[in-house]
Amino acid sequence: MNLRVLISLVCLAPWTITSSSEQFNFVAYNLKNYLKMDRRINGKLEKNALKPAQEIAQLVKIISKSKPAVIGISEMGDLEDLNHFKDKLAQAGLKYPHSELTFGADPVRHVGLLSQFPITERNSQTDLTYRIGKKELPFQRGILDVTIQPSKDYQLRLLGIHLKSKREVEEADQSLMRRNEAELLRQHIDTILKQKPETNLLVFGDFNETRNELPIKVIRGRYNTPGSLTDIQLSDDRGDRWTYYWRYADQYSRFDFVFASKGLVDEINTANSYIASDPNWFLASDHRALVLSIVPKDQ
Repeated sequence: MNLRVLISLVCLAPWTITSSSEQFNFVAYNLKNYLKMDRRINGKLEKNALKPAQEIAQLVKIISKSKPAVIGISEMGDLEDLNHFKDKLAQAGLKYPHSELTFGADPVRHVGLLSQFPITERNSQTDLTYRIGKKELPFQRGILDVTIQPSKDYQLRLLGIHLKSKREVEEADQSLMRRNEAELLRQHIDTILKQKPETNLLVFGDFNETRNELPIKVIRGRYNTPGSLTDIQLSDDRGDRWTYYWRYADQYSRFDFVFASKGLVDEINTANSYIASDPNWFLASDHRALVLSIVPKDQ
């Protein structure tokens, strides 16, 4: 199977939509290599090993506390890895019959989504390219794009992103690669909002940039324009906003964001939204989870 082809996981069981407007939680989380790779575990090198059980257990513990109806994830491996994750969540009482996994140019790490609500549309972009000089380069992880239906009269469109890391590569300057990926994402956002300005649009993921950098400004758009997005600024129980810790530099940053369209902002209950701050967060990932509370009723 061509890895650049979108893989969609479709639940075959029947489902019904209620008219409920009860709040639900959405979690955005970089799972840190939930995939098979060579790892050093307990001082021993293990080939093609899945994320260690202790790390997975901590991930599930953190996610379970917020009881999310929808989870947006990055650094997920293949379909087998995704199903493994779903099974672990199910053992904790969290079942997600609807899911999506995108396969872009990066053959290892993918963006995914798990949902308790039906997925009504799938429009993920996995073959986008851009040019730097004479080189044509692919959008590494593409853009996850699905629409879910939390209630009878309400739809939510979600775009999941994991921009190019800050790791230097031979192909091109890593910062320029992120800038170009951000431009492609903004073009996709503009297309969506020009066609339907009232869309309830949520853009989430690991952007590998801080909010003062140009890629974030590009994605957010110009203030007070129809296509601009609002940065939903969350904090933990201490008031801290960092979401990523780079151990090598002993540096804390906010790399993970959730952006909302004008049609969605009023449906976000910011008082019940936060950054998860489990004392053992570092056992699960080098990122922290973002928890967003949404009222599925157009305001």
